[in-house]
Amino acid sequence: MKRLYLLRHAKSSRKDSSLPDHDRPLAGRGRRATKAMAAYLREHQIEPGLILCSSATRARQTLDGVAPGLRGSPEVRIESELYELSATGLLARLQRIPDAVPSAMLIGHNPAMEQLGLDLAGGGPNLADLASKYPTGALATLEFPGSWSDLVADRCQLVGFIKPRDLE
Repeated sequence: MKRLYLLRHAKSSRKDSSLPDHDRPLAGRGRRATKAMAAYLREHQIEPGLILCSSATRARQTLDGVAPGLRGSPEVRIESELYELSATGLLARLQRIPDAVPSAMLIGHNPAMEQLGLDLAGGGPNLADLASKYPTGALATLEFPGSWSDLVADRCQLVGFIKPRDLE
């Protein structure tokens, strides 16, 4: 079984309206959420083999915040195209992950992350929760058999969906 972690970036700040969207940093609430999520990742022994992260400042800061909670030493790739890709584009990127990678984490943005999660999940106890809202800092965990290249809609089982507010 392959495991895919979809982590939406944590809450960003809009204080400085002169900053381009790509350059917005995390808000205080977002930094607190990444610390809580790092503790969750540590407690659940989450160990992705590969992390694909958007180049946006808030996504990279989310990665920095959760990284202390990750087990192992995953390969990290900051990819600028992840900032603007649709759910379809994100899926195509995931399908290019080498099969030797047992698990991967994607750190990105809505609406693409939410749509990707909904497209991939063919079932799971948290599916209704995912469908109702995918808040900032939330982590969806999906499992599927086979190869990354075989990843298609409705093929995964949603085995977890945790929101920062669940960790307070």
